[in-house]
Parts: sequence; structure tokens; C-alpha cells
Amino acid sequence: MKQGIHPGYGPVAFRDSATGDLVVTRSTLAGRIEASRTVDVDGVTYPVVDVDVTVHSHPFWTGRGRVVDSEGRVEAFERRYGRRSGAGEAGR
Repeated sequence: MKQGIHPGYGPVAFRDSATGDLVVTRSTLAGRIEASRTVDVDGVTYPVVDVDVTVHSHPFWTGRGRVVDSEGRVEAFERRYGRRSGAGEAGR
């Protein structure tokens, strides 16, 4: 590996902004985070990155799904473009 061209790689804590939970992992962001943005986890200080969604708040992982679209796709299409009449209707 060529020296001096790759970003630093080290431990980082990612904080879920929705739940406040922390995920500690390794990332190339470690060398680019301000020294004032840190958090202590089990007596170890890590740079922290605030993120919108993690495994702690994503509906797939939590099992708590959110209904975003309450009407069906066909109803939304018909509402937006109107029901068409003509040759397509005779076959139904």
C-alpha cells in the first residue's frame, strides 16, 4: 500500500440523532472529526458523528414500521391523472 495517500482509519462512535444510541466502529472519518466532538464509552474517548438513522432507529431493524403512503398506488395514480375511459374499460 502506498504511504501518505490513504485517509486515517480508526475508531469512531456514531450517535443516532433519533434515539441517542451509540454504535462504535472503525471509519476513515476518525481523522477528520473536530477534537471537541468526542464522547466517552466505557471509559474510552471516541470522536463522535451524529447520523439520522442507525440500526437502533431504522424500521427494518426495529420491527416498528411506519406507514408513509396510506392510500394505494392505483388510487394515487387515478387521483393524480384521473380514470381513463375508452378501449381499456371494455376488457374489464
